[in-house]
Amino acid sequence: MSSVKVAVRVRPFNNREISRECKCIIQMSGNTTAITNPKAETNSKEAQKSFNFDYSYWSHDETDPAFSSQLVVYKDIGEEMLQHSFDGYNVCIFAYGQTGAGKSYTMMGKQEDGQEGIIPQICKDLFRKIRENSFDVKYSVEVSYMEIYCERVRDLLNPKNKGNLRVREHPLLGPYVEDLSKLAVMSYEDIHDLIDEGNKARTVAATNMNETSSRSHAVFTIFFTQQKVDETTGLSTEKVSKISLVDLAGSERADSTGAKGTRLKEGANINKSLTTLGKVISALAEVATKNKKSKKADFIPYRDSVLTWLLRENLGGNSKTAMIAAISPADINYDETLSTLRYADRAKQIVCKAIVNEDANAKLIRELKEEIQKLRELLKQEGIEVHEESISKHNNNNKEIERSRSQSTTIAEEAVDQLQASEKLIAELNETWEEKLKKTEQIRIQREAVFAEMGVAVKEDGNTVGVFSPKCTPHLVNLNEDPFMSECLIYYIKEGLTRIGSDQANIPQDIQLYGSHIKSEHCVFENKDNRVTLVPLNGALIYVNGREVSRLYFLQPASYRCAIISHHWNRTSKNHVFRFTNPEEARELREKNMMTSENEKVDWNFAQIELLEKQGVDLRVEMEKKLMGLEEQYRKEKEEADQLFEEQRKNYEARIDALQKQVEEQSMTMSMYSSYTPEDFNNDDDIFVNPLFDAECNWTEKEYELAANAWRKWKHHQFTSLRDDLWGNAIFLKEANAISVELKKKVQFQFTLLTDTLYSPLPADLKPVAEYDQDDDAPIPRTIVAVEVQDIKNGATHYWSLDKLRQRLELMREMYHNEAELSPTSPDYNVESLTGGDPFYDRFPWFRLVGRGFVYLSNLLYPITLIHKVAIVSEKGDVRGYLKVAVQAVMDEDNSDQVGVRQSARIAFETTSTPKLLDRNIHNLEERIVEGTQ
Repeated sequence: MSSVKVAVRVRPFNNREISRECKCIIQMSGNTTAITNPKAETNSKEAQKSFNFDYSYWSHDETDPAFSSQLVVYKDIGEEMLQHSFDGYNVCIFAYGQTGAGKSYTMMGKQEDGQEGIIPQICKDLFRKIRENSFDVKYSVEVSYMEIYCERVRDLLNPKNKGNLRVREHPLLGPYVEDLSKLAVMSYEDIHDLIDEGNKARTVAATNMNETSSRSHAVFTIFFTQQKVDETTGLSTEKVSKISLVDLAGSERADSTGAKGTRLKEGANINKSLTTLGKVISALAEVATKNKKSKKADFIPYRDSVLTWLLRENLGGNSKTAMIAAISPADINYDETLSTLRYADRAKQIVCKAIVNEDANAKLIRELKEEIQKLRELLKQEGIEVHEESISKHNNNNKEIERSRSQSTTIAEEAVDQLQASEKLIAELNETWEEKLKKTEQIRIQREAVFAEMGVAVKEDGNTVGVFSPKCTPHLVNLNEDPFMSECLIYYIKEGLTRIGSDQANIPQDIQLYGSHIKSEHCVFENKDNRVTLVPLNGALIYVNGREVSRLYFLQPASYRCAIISHHWNRTSKNHVFRFTNPEEARELREKNMMTSENEKVDWNFAQIELLEKQGVDLRVEMEKKLMGLEEQYRKEKEEADQLFEEQRKNYEARIDALQKQVEEQSMTMSMYSSYTPEDFNNDDDIFVNPLFDAECNWTEKEYELAANAWRKWKHHQFTSLRDDLWGNAIFLKEANAISVELKKKVQFQFTLLTDTLYSPLPADLKPVAEYDQDDDAPIPRTIVAVEVQDIKNGATHYWSLDKLRQRLELMREMYHNEAELSPTSPDYNVESLTGGDPFYDRFPWFRLVGRGFVYLSNLLYPITLIHKVAIVSEKGDVRGYLKVAVQAVMDEDNSDQVGVRQSARIAFETTSTPKLLDRNIHNLEERIVEGTQ
């Protein structure tokens, strides 16, 4: 078992943060990452929070000696995970963080040297190691690339899988994506091409659906197989590893991105998957820290989202997993950054149980065949005949199964579905390497045909690899709001006419764009003698360098000019933005020194700002208007909230006043009743003829009789106040026990009844105020409700009054709140210094009471010595032992007859309680000296 490795990486300031003069709130020292709250006071407890991780990468300032480059990150994480895959383990690396925090840069990187991310470097090193060790081991590598968008899965490598793929779960394979393409690769260049083509497909889909990459999760998976012949046994052994490389969607709040409408729904779906991922991480962390003796099965909500379902094995299962948390250094992103750090802090507690995957396919094929046989037998019992056919022809078999399905029962339908899925799996497992290569080539041809149909450029050798710069042909390069999707697609402007429109046009369009406001024939580019002109069609809105074009327009040859094909200039609308480049004319102008400065980078933001400025829109004014609108909205919402709060306050005050008035009336009535003495009600019916009672009630004679009977009945009921005490204080006792358990105090509280008797007199702090009943002359036993406090820690038992319980409960609550406010990583504290003493424990005396015994002193009236055998009785009435006591009157202090150990005590008698004894006392002594020997 091994824990998830967690790394944190902080990026440099972006242009937005630089323009807003943001301050850096992240500090890193070794593996410790600290974040400073910009709104907290300097010396306050909330000013700075620190977290410890496996790695803390300072990538904020390239000039800093501690700067961590792409290579440093790969050396620490990528190389270790790659080695685990060669050892036969499944591995997973996923990046998490808010939008724009640098996740995609860390995972994918850029094409420039030294800028490659973890995915390209792992793939490059994978084939380098294969070449070094290929003399005695046979290797095979397959890849898949999918996107999870709004809980739907899309295949990025196979254009035939245009729809959403189904996620299934197999007892042996676990969760998997049905019909997801797994393409065979022979070199790093093959993987590089597939990654690039997958990114192109992702960009095209995002452009068509008005998304950005932060709206979806991308999962790139490498299936790595090693085959080796054991020299000792001569048997062939096989290791199968799955390398999952995940670029998670951005984790941002709707209010921080200004999301509305469809984008807000997208964010809700993304936040659902990320929230579920957080729940899974929290549940797994709790399981890892829980007592190992607990046998209760903990529920992990993997199935609550597609993302966590597919990553189930990578989170707490059979995998070596690493997480990279990408964070922003800016103070304006404090909340999102702190959330990311807490997320990562929980993730490092997850424990995975990785095992070496050896000979997986042979066992899997055997078990799949057994499963297929069982399913066939089940279908046969339902009266459905499934003919034995070659699995390689499972498509024909599927048609027969589909015909059978319409005639089967629900159970049979499920069996048919399972049979179809199992046959697909076994067909995939039985494919030879040559068949896989052939299938990969077919999919590549189909993919290129789809790109060509859309007008996306490919190289002359047929491979679509990144944004290559054509040397002669004029072309368009896409620009996107997300830098990762920007400059991924190239569209050639061929000699003659290049038509741009939708796929609904009567005339085939060379470049196909999608959108509700894209005309079927939107515009035409004419390339004549390497001079390009743009002609809008059907009133389509087109902007070049920020100005609207409504007629033929000659495109400037400089590469830093923008064309926006849109239905409206508003930035929130659906725009297709391109950068036009004519290499030949640009070269001529450069030679003549007529080329404009190339220092200014033309990207999506540049195009949008230029568009707004040329349309007469002042960005500052627009920002101020938006800010004023938000302030006005905030003011209105605050006024509405204050008004609602005031109404609720008045309603509550009115209800409180009414209840207070009712209580006062009842209290006044009861005080009037209590002013009467019991002698006033010697006759049970007297209370019902009292004028006060007549003023309160107007009863019939029958009602008076019933009330009198009830009065006589309840008058003779004793100890009803005990019931009221129990009911009234039960909730306090329960709360005290709950707090004791939460704070891990070894103290238990329970009610007990204590009676004031000779053998168990009540302590002074437990005695009631009225010790005697005024109706009787002699004292009677009094029973009270007390709280028995069992101090398990010190082995002591104490008794508290109900008032003392309530007083101590206030201190317990204070201790509980202080405990909750303290962070687990804060230094130890002294509880007694916070509460003035531990309210759960009492001081106990040096000596503990065993019991009581009574000695009769009547012999002191006569000069006779008596020896008593006194029983020592405990408070619960148990005889704990006996004590022999000799009682003798001491007339002379110098008495030589007294020998041995002596104990003497002076006892004072109250004359009112011993009248008969005083009459018989010939010495008329008020004090007696008792001397006892044991």
